[in-house]
Amino acid sequence: MNDLEPADPIVTTPRRRVVIIGAGFGGLACAGALGDTDVDVIVIDRRNHNLFQPLLYQVATAALSPADIAEPIRRTLGRYRNVHIMLAEADGIDVETKQVKLKDGGTVFYDQLVIATGSDYNYFGHDEWQHFAPGLKTLHEARRIRHRLLLSFEKAERTKDPAERKALLTSIVVGGGPTGVEMAGAISELGRSMAQRDFRSIPASDLRVILVEAGPRILAAFPEHLQAYAVRHLEKMGVEVRLGAQVSDITAEGAVIAGHMVPAGSVVWGAGVKASPAFRWLGIEGKASGRIPVDAKLRVEGFKDIFSLGDTSFQPDKNGAPLPALAQVAKQQGRYLGKLLARPGAIETAKPFHFANRGNTAVIGRNAAIFDFGRWTLKGYFAWILWAIVHVYLLVNFEKRMLVTVQWIWRYLTRQRGARLIDENDKEDVAPATIR
Repeated sequence: MNDLEPADPIVTTPRRRVVIIGAGFGGLACAGALGDTDVDVIVIDRRNHNLFQPLLYQVATAALSPADIAEPIRRTLGRYRNVHIMLAEADGIDVETKQVKLKDGGTVFYDQLVIATGSDYNYFGHDEWQHFAPGLKTLHEARRIRHRLLLSFEKAERTKDPAERKALLTSIVVGGGPTGVEMAGAISELGRSMAQRDFRSIPASDLRVILVEAGPRILAAFPEHLQAYAVRHLEKMGVEVRLGAQVSDITAEGAVIAGHMVPAGSVVWGAGVKASPAFRWLGIEGKASGRIPVDAKLRVEGFKDIFSLGDTSFQPDKNGAPLPALAQVAKQQGRYLGKLLARPGAIETAKPFHFANRGNTAVIGRNAAIFDFGRWTLKGYFAWILWAIVHVYLLVNFEKRMLVTVQWIWRYLTRQRGARLIDENDKEDVAPATIR
């Protein structure tokens, strides 16, 4: 066991120390499995809250408030007296001295280290697009999207220029994966609901939502008949689905799609992810967009006491492809690894990790979702009900489940969205249109 240095602010008993970088699905599951064991656990995260990312698009489209899907990490893990929380950003790892380097200059010693730093959106060499087309990984990004969507409607209500109005009421979603499909459907529902109820100068015919996918199909991980159902339902909702279309530029005015500039009030990015740069901290080469290669027991290849899980890790399935970047993968890996680390020597004798696929899902819109369970599939209203039940169940505690359930029921009955707030202090605001 390493002696504590002054730079290390956590004072604990002289026991084995497990440090977990990242408090996402995997990191929390690992810390929970280590709770109330004879191990000191330190969870490091640059944010003070955990976030249920699968419902982040509902924050972006004013269906839920940020607090409905987020909770302070200290509250989530507070019942475990051996778990310590550190609000800090990891910036490197010294494998020789077994220290995690922090961005503020501090260090944290470890006996065993778990890297669960998650993933971020991949802009494929065009990081400058991120300012104009935020993704959906953080509450800040969700609020930015919501701000732009709602502000575009307010500006469209005031302008007398038909061309400007149509541009403001155009939303572009880049990427045909589950996040892109869910965002496109939710934006369409939000816009049509507001146009019908709350605005006087916005005709529904001016609303336009474009879902852009560079590949030949949306929802590539799903069977073709579910993909076709999703396209049909999106088009029924008024979403334009553009397949095989490349986005070559994104600016404050809109996006260039298949060589043509499309003016838009908001652009949302959901076109692929990349792992965090944690592989560089270890001085190794990342796989599959920067994932850290691990063995069957989630141990980083070439390191005895360093482990990785979730979106950060590369663990191949039976076909050699990496396990999908899904919450259920990270949570299962976290529980598995936490139970192993709780018992000294268990790593050597433990059975390899096995991912139990409990189905893949995406919601298309009101009364419409898809489920792929492998041997059988489900679509439509009953898939939508099952999607809602599963996502409520996966929320972090009973309070959040009740809050979201009540709001969903109210929204379903009234078609109203109660989180339509525009931050007047947002510096991205531009000059309003002039009424003539």
